Formats: sequence, structure tokens, C-alpha cells
Amino acid sequence: MDEALLRSLTPSVLAILVRRGVDFAAAEDAVQDALVEAVRVWPADPPRDPKGWLVTVAWRRFLDATRADAARRRREDLVDEEPTPGPAPAVDDTLQLYFLCAHPSLTPSSAVALTLRAVGGLTTRQIAQAYLVPEATMAQRISRAKRTVSGVQFDQPGDVATVLRVLYLVFNEGYSGDVDLAAEAIRLTRQLAAVIDHPEVAGLLALMLLHHARRATRTAPDGSLVPLAEQDRGRWDTESIAEGVEILQAALVRDRLGEFQAQAAIAALHADAPTAEETDWVQIVEWYDELARLTDSPVVRLNRAVAVGEADGPRAGLAALAALDDSSPSSSNRGYPIPRHDAVAAYLHERDGDLATAARLYAEAAEKAPNLAERDHLTRQAARLNARRSR
Repeated sequence: MDEALLRSLTPSVLAILVRRGVDFAAAEDAVQDALVEAVRVWPADPPRDPKGWLVTVAWRRFLDATRADAARRRREDLVDEEPTPGPAPAVDDTLQLYFLCAHPSLTPSSAVALTLRAVGGLTTRQIAQAYLVPEATMAQRISRAKRTVSGVQFDQPGDVATVLRVLYLVFNEGYSGDVDLAAEAIRLTRQLAAVIDHPEVAGLLALMLLHHARRATRTAPDGSLVPLAEQDRGRWDTESIAEGVEILQAALVRDRLGEFQAQAAIAALHADAPTAEETDWVQIVEWYDELARLTDSPVVRLNRAVAVGEADGPRAGLAALAALDDSSPSSSNRGYPIPRHDAVAAYLHERDGDLATAARLYAEAAEKAPNLAERDHLTRQAARLNARRSR
């Protein structure tokens, strides 16, 4: 442990918290907690950005302490008097920070990246993966965003669309298991839905609830990934599914469709199927068509090819995938997350009976996988098919 480094970083980390409006004594306590955590964690897992790591941990410790203190005061107040009728406070400092970081002087993409780094606690690599860009490119984007807002007053909050995008990406990182932020993203989105009556806010909340309902079944006890078709649907959280569907239905009847509502509709169709075989793939393809009209996401195009393969057969899915490749033949400009593209092609070839091609593509996807769990899953798929071929 480099104690000299910790000592040298302490004043600047403390100054950052104070500039964020933290009382000096509270900032000192939060920084001390962060230093203790650094002594515990860094020897085994040193961060790439020590200062950023300390700021993030100190800020979280401050938020935890603030919430705990507020909860304690509320409990003490209840001893003397009954609670005042009416709804609970709908926002807290965290949600306000999301809006403030989405500053009008920044482009939406830069505002999202800055908020994920400064408030969400994600690493530059995680943000780059979410945007499907190189880590160096994302690092430059975040640096430019910091320079842009360094001399401005944070008194002009950003727009709702940017905040929704941030919450969506934070939830996805939490849901992946790399950073446990999914529950926090749901909490903040609930608060946002309580104060902003917009169908896309409701759509995002529904999407989060429907995905989160399956979280317990996404990994096996040994940590390996479990594909959707193989998950134990009896363990899905039916209360969260019912709430998500109810919220989604209320949003859809307003006839102001957005991408989060369309994604939630797809998730609802998966959740509604008693078994994987009973999934209504025809409707899912129709919703992907709607989603493709709303967004030009390469992930949407890949997922639609899978849905077409399920609805109309693997060769139809391969044809849909080939059409995407023909429209943008260079892997450098088509924008697809390459491991995902290769895995989709492998799955469709396997269903079509071409085990050799499928095994090769699974192995190629494994080599490019962004995390160990995904790499292990794809490697096992390749090994499974090679074993079948050798029988």
C-alpha cells in the first residue's frame, strides 16, 4: 500500500467534496472512511485512477451517512408526533446531482459520460463499453466535459432525456453484476416518476422492474451465466413483473411511444411466457421493428435478428443478420459490439445445424468478451458443440 500516495491525494479529495457542498467536518469523515477502504482493497485490487476512486468512495460514504442521519432523525420525530399525511419526499441529493451534471453547456453524450463517472461511480472502461467506443475515446470525452463545466455555475439543470439515459446505463452496469447499482437506479427512477408525469419515465421504470425481476436467475451458484431460455421462471419476482406491466400499460395508452416503452414491452412479453417455447416471438419482432424506428442502436438490430430467427426459423435470422452486415460490411464502422455479433451468428448457425461454424464463432466471441463471466459462458458453448461433433 502506497501510504505516501494516499497522503498526497487526501487534500484534493477533501477539496472536491467541499466544492460539492459537503460540510468540512462531514467531508473529513467521508474521506477518512474512503482511506480506510483503500487500505483494505487496494493491495489486492489497485485502481487505475486512485484519486477518482477515493472521490467516488468518499462521496458514497457521505451520502450513506447523510441518509442514515436523516433516517435516524425521522425515527426520533415519530416518537413525539404522528407523521404528517401526504406523500414522502420525492427527490434527494443524488437525483439532483444527476440533473446538475446534465448541464446545458454539454452535449447529451458528454453529459451522460460525465454523470456516470462523477456520480454513478462507473469506470471509464465500463462507460466506454456501454457506448461501444474505445476506452481512450471515452477518456477524452470525459476530460473535455470536465473542462467545459469547470468554469460554469451548476444552476441550470439538464433535461429529462439525458437523465433517463444516465439512469438506464447505470442500471445496466448494476444489472451486469460488475457494479451493484441496479437497485439504486430503480430507486432514483421511482423518485423521478413521482415528480415528472412522462410516459418515457414510466417506460424506463417498467423496463427496470421487468429486468430486475429476473436477476436472481441470471447466474448459477458457481457464477456462470444462465441464458434466458434456461432460467428457472418459477424464481422470477412476480410482484415486480406485475408492477412493471401495470406501469407499462398505463404509459402505452397515452400513445407517446418512446424507446424505453418499446424495450419494456419486449421484456413484458418474455416475462409473460410460462416457458421459453411459448414466447410470442412474432410480437417481439414487431416491437423490435418499432424500436428500430425509434433508435439506430446496433444492439437493437442484432437482437431483432435473433427474434426473427426464433419467429421464422434460423435461416431467416441469418438472412436478417447478413442484411445488416451487407449494409455496413466493415466491422470498424458497423458499430456492433463484436462479441455479441459473433455470439448471435453462432447461436443461429447452431440452430440451423452448422455446428462447426457455430463452435468457431462462439470461440471467437469468447476471445473478445469484455468480462470473465461472458468469456467463460461463450467458451463453454464452443466446448459443448465441439463435444457434440466428436461423438
